[in-house]
Amino acid sequence: MPHITGRIRRRVLTPKVSETLLEKRGFHRKDPESQRLLETVGARFLEGYGHAVAASSTAEAEEGLRQVPDQFRGFAYEGAGMGAAMLDGIPGLGRGHVRRLLAGEGAAHEYMIYVGIGWSMGRLPKFLWADIDALDPLLRWLVLDGYGFHQAYFRTERYVRQRYREARFPWPADDHPEYAGNAIDQGIGRALWFVCGTDTDLVADTIGTFPEARRSDLYGGVGLAATYAAGSGERELTGLVKRAGEHRGSLAQGSAFAAEARLRAGLLMPQTARATRVLCGMEPEEAAAVTQDVRPRGAATGPLPAYEEWRRAIAARITGGEEGLR
Repeated sequence: MPHITGRIRRRVLTPKVSETLLEKRGFHRKDPESQRLLETVGARFLEGYGHAVAASSTAEAEEGLRQVPDQFRGFAYEGAGMGAAMLDGIPGLGRGHVRRLLAGEGAAHEYMIYVGIGWSMGRLPKFLWADIDALDPLLRWLVLDGYGFHQAYFRTERYVRQRYREARFPWPADDHPEYAGNAIDQGIGRALWFVCGTDTDLVADTIGTFPEARRSDLYGGVGLAATYAAGSGERELTGLVKRAGEHRGSLAQGSAFAAEARLRAGLLMPQTARATRVLCGMEPEEAAAVTQDVRPRGAATGPLPAYEEWRRAIAARITGGEEGLR
């Protein structure tokens, strides 16, 4: 049970659950089942966030996170990542919350926690952002993925309908700052799964309104969300592959990332396999293995960050080299 100060922090810092309702956000509602799924994801995210900001210790937060059903626990850890980063950033609430979350049971949810850190960047001024340089150099691009999701989810008119993109994002890491927009677009792609209510035709139509140069990253985010969050059947996913066209490799890469994230955390669901079979042509275990087989072991030596080299290698391996990331 959180101490009274923790309960106060939760009340003051936690957004209202009503903010995750599709009707409130103005998002497409495909059918009641998909709507319930996406709204449950939002509620579980906020539950995890609440555990992080209210707990007096990491162990206490972990106890609450353990109670979240397998299907949604990853989203709860994403919320916890945001909560921990908020605590680290707000003066007077102590430091090291993210580090301790990653050092404990959160290690199995590292990808989701990194994404959650990005959410905090959408809520805090730059001088209070998390210490990006302290994070894994390969995975820290996921922080920008999380930021992109946050912006598209809460500022949908600007980031989705007006297709806004920051010309020079203030990425604090000294590592290919010109790539920041790509990583943010991957998060915007994930958010499109929610904005479009898991309607694969609407997702493809919406991506089609973006400049061609941005579509590969957007499809990568869609593939991740379609696999991790789920919400569409085999027929819809098959149609999505066709609509992706030359960006099929990006779609598969995102799906493989999602499979790895779920397997690593022990949260594999039947919906995960349904998605990877269609988007990757593989079982989730095979898709996840690809991500580890081609994972960079050192710093990038070319013009692209190691993270992007990794994404391209995954796409090429899954598609047999015919279609990488375009």
